[in-house]
Parts: sequence; C-alpha cells; structure tokens
Amino acid sequence: MKKSQAGCLLLLCLSGAAHSQSSMTIYGIVDEGFTYVNNSATSTGHSATFKLADSVASASRFGFRGVEDLGGGLKAIFTLENGFSVGTGIAAQGGALFGRQAFVGLSKEDVGQLTFGRQYAFAYDYLGHHYATGGQTAAAGFAWHINTLDQLNGGELNNSIKFSSADFRGFTFGAMYGFSNQAGAFAGSPATASVGGSQRAYSFGANYESGPFSAGFAYSDYTYPTAATPAMAVSMANVTLNPKGTRDLRTLGVGSKYRFVKTAVYALWTNTALQAITGPTSTVNIYEGGFIQTFRPDLFGAIGFTHTKLDGGAQGKWNQVNSSLDYYLSKSTDVYILAVYQKASGANNGVPVQAQLGNNTSYVGISGKGAADQLAFRVGLRHFF
Repeated sequence: MKKSQAGCLLLLCLSGAAHSQSSMTIYGIVDEGFTYVNNSATSTGHSATFKLADSVASASRFGFRGVEDLGGGLKAIFTLENGFSVGTGIAAQGGALFGRQAFVGLSKEDVGQLTFGRQYAFAYDYLGHHYATGGQTAAAGFAWHINTLDQLNGGELNNSIKFSSADFRGFTFGAMYGFSNQAGAFAGSPATASVGGSQRAYSFGANYESGPFSAGFAYSDYTYPTAATPAMAVSMANVTLNPKGTRDLRTLGVGSKYRFVKTAVYALWTNTALQAITGPTSTVNIYEGGFIQTFRPDLFGAIGFTHTKLDGGAQGKWNQVNSSLDYYLSKSTDVYILAVYQKASGANNGVPVQAQLGNNTSYVGISGKGAADQLAFRVGLRHFF
C-alpha cells in the first residue's frame, strides 16, 4: 500500500513538472562601425566628421525572455530588454535599465497574448519592421524617419496593457492603452514648474499576409508627448515644432509589400499630426518605397527612397536615398556597407531648413548652418546572440 501511494505521489509530481515547464533565453545584438558624413553641425557652421559609432544597422541591446507552460495551451511570458551604447557602455532610452521593453503577461494558443508593462506601439509592430527601409535593411538607423515622429522605431507606451492576436489565416490585429498613472489627470497633463506632467496613449493596428503579399496599418495617439519618460521628440532637424508645447501627437500609417523569388518591393505612407497647446497644428506626411534584393542566401542589397513634407505650424521638405549591402559571415554575424544621402529644402522665419539623417541626432547630428544636405558612408560589424 505504501509503495502504491509513493508511486502515485511520484506520478503526480512528474505530471506537475510536465505541465509547468519553463525556459529563459538571453539574447542581444551588438553593432559597431565607422561612419563618415560630409556635413555635421559645429558651433560656427558645419564640418565633415569621421567617427566610430554604434547601433546603426540595429540598436545594440540585450534582453531576457521567459516562458512557462501552464498547460492547455496557456503560457506565462515576460520580456526585459535593455538598450545600450557599445562605444560608451551607457544605457539608451534615457538611461532606463530596461528602456526598450519590460512586460509580463499570458499567451494562449489560437487566441493571442495579453501583456502589461512598457511596450512597443503597433506602428512598430505592424509597420516599421514590415514596410519601412529602416526595419528591413542594414540602413536602419540612417533610414528611419527624422526623429521617428511617426513612431515606426519606438513609441513605447509606459504603464500599458496590450493585446496581440494570434495568426488567423494570415490576419493579425491588436490594441493597447497606456495609463497616465497621475491622480486627477487620467488623460495626461503637461509639465509645469512644480509637476513633471504625464502621458496617456493608445494604439491599435492590423496586418495581413497571404503568400507573397502583405499589408498593414497602425494608429497611435499620445497626449503630452514631452511628458513621457523619456520625453518623445517633437522636432525635425533644426525645426522646432510647437515651441509653446505639444498637446497631442497622433500618427497613422499604411504599408504593403510583395515578394518575388529574390526581390521584395514595398511602399509605406505615414501621417503625423502634432497639436500645439497654443498655436497651429504641424503635420508630417512621409512617403517611402524601395526594394530588397537577395543575391545569395548570405548577401543582400537594398535601395529605398523617402520623401518627407512638413506643413502647418512649420514648413520643410526632405528627400532621402538609402542604399545598403549586407553580407553574413555566419548565421549570427554580418558586415555591411551603407551609402545614404538627404537633401533638405524650405525655410521658417528666414532660417533655412537643415538635413538630419536618422531617427535621432546621435548618429551624425544635423547638417549645420549653411548646409542643407548630408551624405554618409558607413562600414559596420553586427553580431546577434
């Protein structure tokens, strides 16, 4: 009898272990290389610059991803992801420990996942990494739109709840909401001399894939974007949008792609409106297209074009050509060459608009006084782990 009871107990223990198997993955990317740009702002004007810089083809990062099988297709999941500079070792995203992503939640087979924390908006999920040059090629950091106002490469929502569906015959969708977490300001509030302010945000989107064709859209809205942690950008090159403050940043976009045997062609449009606390609304329309060519399983080339037009409270135009060649030394290490050119035009209050390559000024800065273009070349090495 005792042996029988012991055997039953052992079976129960083994059964419990089988239904609660868990795993954790440590992953990351390290990207470093040499960059040359013909025009970069100085205190008196502009100058050519040659520098060792990181996080262009991919933002350098490391993270932890965990899964626990709860049985019946239900799983507990979490992700903690840090961004950092290889050149200096400092943390990105304003110094946050896990500034790229930090969330925990549940996933269910054939349903989707529900997660809570700091998470990417659907402009990132369904547009940026499917239909933008920045999300599909090694030109990435240079090819992302100026200061990523359309949130294709960022737009993380703090204190958010997010649902992302499973794949239903090629169709996926999702929605999320980010709480302000400020008493008396459910919809967020601007920063004042005594209060730091807060942001409320929401986002939704969908994507469809069928054979070689895919298409997606996303919509995101952020109140008081500069009250976010870290603050969101509300400028473009040397053009300050809404100098008296921004009440709301709303962005929407649609994209599509078609894959041939060795070539993929894509197109994308985004529309971003920045509503001023006082004054007119600024609107940014961005039109993008390009192709990616597979020469061999380990060699890829790409060319893309982006036209950016700013209207409303400020004016400006930027035209940019992105080209890249990417060679994989192994499944986890590649070397790449980039050549990118941008030309700016227009003026505000008599001040000419300057150029700015990339989604932030840390790459090559703005072109500087007296210069309206930037030409950049880069050779880089990237490793995935």
